[in-house]
Amino acid sequence: MQRADIVEIIGSRIQLKKAGREYKACCPFHGERTPSFTVSPAKGFYHCFGCGVHGTVLDFLMQYDRLDFVAAVEELALRLGLEVPREAGAQRPAGLDPLYALLDRAAGHFEKALRRHPQAIDYLRSRGLDGDIARSFRIGYAAAGWDGLLRELGEDDKTRQQLLAAGLVIGREDGSGHYDRFRDRIMFPIRDRRGRVLGFGGRVLGGGEPKYLNSPETAVFHKGQELYGLYEACQAERRLASLLVVEGYMDTVMLARHGIRNVVATLGTATTGEHLRRLFRIVPEIIFCFDGDRAGRAAAWRALHAALPEIRDGRQARFLFLPEGEDPDSLVRREGAAGFAERMAGATSLSDYLLAELQQQAGTDSLDGRARLAELARPLLEMLPAGVYRELLTDQLAQRVGLPGQRLSAALGEEPARPARKTRQAASARRSGRVSLVGQAIALVLNYPAMAAGLEYPPALATARVKGAALLAELLQLVRDHPQLSAGALLERFRERPEWQHLQALLAVTVPISEDGARAELGDSLLRILAQDREERLALLVARAGTGQLSAEEKAEFRELQRANPHDIR
Repeated sequence: MQRADIVEIIGSRIQLKKAGREYKACCPFHGERTPSFTVSPAKGFYHCFGCGVHGTVLDFLMQYDRLDFVAAVEELALRLGLEVPREAGAQRPAGLDPLYALLDRAAGHFEKALRRHPQAIDYLRSRGLDGDIARSFRIGYAAAGWDGLLRELGEDDKTRQQLLAAGLVIGREDGSGHYDRFRDRIMFPIRDRRGRVLGFGGRVLGGGEPKYLNSPETAVFHKGQELYGLYEACQAERRLASLLVVEGYMDTVMLARHGIRNVVATLGTATTGEHLRRLFRIVPEIIFCFDGDRAGRAAAWRALHAALPEIRDGRQARFLFLPEGEDPDSLVRREGAAGFAERMAGATSLSDYLLAELQQQAGTDSLDGRARLAELARPLLEMLPAGVYRELLTDQLAQRVGLPGQRLSAALGEEPARPARKTRQAASARRSGRVSLVGQAIALVLNYPAMAAGLEYPPALATARVKGAALLAELLQLVRDHPQLSAGALLERFRERPEWQHLQALLAVTVPISEDGARAELGDSLLRILAQDREERLALLVARAGTGQLSAEEKAEFRELQRANPHDIR
C-alpha cells in the first residue's frame, strides 16, 4: 500500500492532468463536463467534489475495476511484484497458479477447436450468435472423442494430474488412465472478476444427456459462489446500475448479443447468499429473471429467501417473470432489446412480490386470512436487517392486515423503532460542515502525517474523556511508530474498524494551511482538547458535589483539577 503510486494506477485507467501538487480528471463515477475529481499523490487519496466519492488506491480498484477487497489487494500486490501475506490456516492451496494457467490453456484449446469444426460454428449461428460475441465470452468447442484435450495438454503425468484436479479429465475406473470430461459440447468458460478461467459449462451439440454439464467443484471453482458472465458484464459497462440474474449460459450470451450486457447466470444452482453479496458489492439493484411456470415461481421464492438477509437501505431486488414457454434467449430474439428492456423496467419489486405471494397463500377476505398473512410474513420480516426498508415493509404489511404499523410490530414481537437523535444530530452537523475540535486535529494528522510524527503529544490525551481523543492519540502514536506512512496507508490501518468512514471523510477535508501552520495549529488543538476535558470533568464533579455524592478519590481529583493549568497537563 505504501509503495503504490496512486497517480500511476488511477492514471492507467482514466486520463489525469497535473494541477499544482494534485491531478484532476472528470470523475469516472458520475457524468460531468468540468473536472472535479482530484488525486493527491502526497495523501495517496482521491476525492470528487461533485459526487463526494473518495478513498485510497484500494478503494479505487474496488470501485472502478469492480473488485472485492481481497481481489483489489491481490491486484495491487501483483502490480508491485509482492506476495500477499495470508493468515495461518488460510494459505493458498499448493499448485493454484499452475491450475489457473492450465484452465486458460484449456479455454484456448476449445477456442481453436471451434474454428476447426464448422458444425459447431453453424450451431452458434443458428442460435443467433456471431463471432464478436463468441470471442468476447471466449466460447469454444470440445470435439467429439475421448482424449482430444488430454492429448494436447496432458504431456506428462504431472500435467495429467493437474487436468484431473481442474475437473477437465476423469480417471478411468480400472485405473488405466484418463479421458476428457467434455466431449462434443459448446464450451462456455466461467471467469472470475480478474478474468481468470475457473471452470466450464458445456452444452451438448447433439441430442445427448445431460444437456448441460458443468465443471465439478475444484480448488478454484465453487458453483455456489461464482456467476457466469460477471467478468464480461463488468468489462462491458464500467458503471453498472443493476444486474439481471438469469438461469442459463445462452440466456446471458444472447442478451449480450442484443446489447443488454448487465446479465449474469447462476451455474445450475439456486441463488445463494454469497452470490448476492458479491453482486451487491457491485450494484445497488438486482433483478431476478424467471420463467413464469410453476418451476420458475418456485425458484423465485427460493431467491427471495436468499435475498432478504442481504436487503438493506440503498439495496433493492426486483423480480421479472417471463411468459410461460419463453426464456430470455427466445424472448429477446422475438421482441428485441427494446422489448426486453421494457420488461426489465417493469419488474416487480421484492416487497410487492412478497406480499402478493403471501396474500395468495393466506387470503385477506376474512379476519382469519389477515391474521394468517401476518403469521406467514413474520419469519420473512425477521430475515431482513433492521433499518428503514424493514420498517416500510412492515407498514405495507400493516395496511394489508388492517392494523396500525406500531400495533402490528407489537403483535409480531418487534420493538417500535425509536428516533436516533444523536445520529440525526451528527448527520446534521456533517451537512452543515461543522467539524469538532478533535475532528479538526485528526484531519491535520491525516493530511500531514510526517509533520505529526515529529510532534510531542501529551500522554494525558489518551485518557481524555472528550469524544474522539483516544482515536486522535492512537493516530499520533501510529505516525510516531511509523513515520514513513502516507495518509492513504495510515487510513488503511482502520479499514475494518467503525471509524473508517469518519476518517475517510476527514481526509477529504481540504486543509488550506502550510505544514508549519498545521504543526502550530495541531499543537494548539491538543492543549485546547485537554483544557476542554478538564472543564467538562470539573463541571461533572461540581454537579456531583452539589448532591453530596463525591467519593474521596473524586474530591482529590477535584482539588487537583482546580489547581491545574491546562498548559501544564502532560
